[in-house]
Amino acid sequence: MSGIRVLEFEAIGPAPFGAMLLADMGADVLRIDRPLPPQDLGPRRTGKPVDITGRGRRSITLDLKSSSAASAVLELIEKADVLIEGFRPGTMERLGLGPDLVLERNPRVVYARMTGWGQTGPLAGDAGHDLNYIALSGVLSAIGPAGGRPLPPLNLVGDYGGGGMLLALGVVAALLNVQRGGAGQVVDAAMIEGAAQLGSIMWGLVAGGGWQEQRGSNILDGGAPWYDSYRTLDGHYMAVGAVEQRFYAELVKRLGLAGADLPKQYDRSGWPALRNAFARAFLGKTRDEWCAIFEGSDACVTPVLAFSEAPHHPQNRARGNFIEIDGVIQPAPAPRFLGTPSQAPKSAPRRGECGDAALRQWGFNPSGVSRLRELGVGFLGQAEPQPA
Repeated sequence: MSGIRVLEFEAIGPAPFGAMLLADMGADVLRIDRPLPPQDLGPRRTGKPVDITGRGRRSITLDLKSSSAASAVLELIEKADVLIEGFRPGTMERLGLGPDLVLERNPRVVYARMTGWGQTGPLAGDAGHDLNYIALSGVLSAIGPAGGRPLPPLNLVGDYGGGGMLLALGVVAALLNVQRGGAGQVVDAAMIEGAAQLGSIMWGLVAGGGWQEQRGSNILDGGAPWYDSYRTLDGHYMAVGAVEQRFYAELVKRLGLAGADLPKQYDRSGWPALRNAFARAFLGKTRDEWCAIFEGSDACVTPVLAFSEAPHHPQNRARGNFIEIDGVIQPAPAPRFLGTPSQAPKSAPRRGECGDAALRQWGFNPSGVSRLRELGVGFLGQAEPQPA
C-alpha cells in the first residue's frame, strides 16, 4: 500500500487496529491526535502506556472542537486517499466533517467509519462495547461452558476481528474501486455485522441441523472431548483439536490409550467418559513432557502458551512472528508478502511527532504548513521521519 495516504482520527480499539494493519502494509498513516497537557502524556509522551496498535504512524495534533478545525482537516483531506474515523454516528457531521462535505472536497477519498452498531438503525446512537455487539450478533451465545454463562472471548470477535480487520478490508476494496475509475465512497463498518460474519460457519451448521444451541454441546465449542484443553501435572494446559479420524487415532495412541475400552469418537453418549479418560491421562505428565510426546505428530495437540511464552516457541521464532520495537515485544506485520515484504514498523509516535515531515511529504509547501499552524495544527520536529 505504499503511496496510499491515510488520515486517521484518534480513537480507541478497532479503528486504530484497522489503521495499524494498513500502516503495516506500507500505507502512510497520519493520525490527528487530541492535544494533551504534559502531565497527561506519560513517559512515552503518547497519552497511552504502551500503544502497539498506534505503531507505524506519524502524528499531528488538533482540537477538533475549535472553530478552525474543520478548515484544517478539509485542507488535509485534499491530499488524502483514505479517512478513518471511529466516532458515534453524527459526530463528524456536527464537526463539519461529514462524508458529504469531505467527498465534495475530494471525490476520490475513501471515507471509512468504524462503529459498533452501524450508522443507522434504532441502536446507532447508543453506547456499547465489544461484548454488547457480539451479544446481539448471536455469537456470544455459543461461547462458554456447558450449563454456564456466556463468557467474553476477550474483545477479539467484535473490536478486532469483526471491527478493525473488516474496516481494513473495506478500505482496500474501496481503494481498488477508485483505482479502477470509480468514485470515493463511505465504508460503513459495524462490529455487530462483522461479528456475525465471523460466525458464518455456525450459521451454516444451524441451518443444516448440525448445531445445538446449548453451550458446550458441539464439536467446536468445547462439547467434544477431542476439541478442548486439558490440565497437565504442572498446572499448565494442552490444547487438543483432533477432529478428523486419523488425527484422533494418533491422539489416542500418544496418550497411551490405544488399547483402552473407549467410546467411539462421535458417540455423544460416551463423550463424558472419553473426556474423563483424556483428563486423567493428561494429568499424568507435565506440559513439557506432553510436548515431547506429541512433537512431530498429526494428533493436533499443542501447548497453551501465555502471552509471555508465545514469542519463544520454535515455530514463532522460526517465522519471526513476533518482533521487538523499542523494548516492546509485539506481533509482527501479517500477512506476509514474499515479493514485497512489510518493513518493521516504528513504535507509536509521540503526539505531533514527525508531523512536519508528513505535511511536507503530503505536498504542503512552507506557506501551506504555516497556514495549517494558524488553523490549530500542531506538530513536533523530527530529524529522521518515519517511512511513508
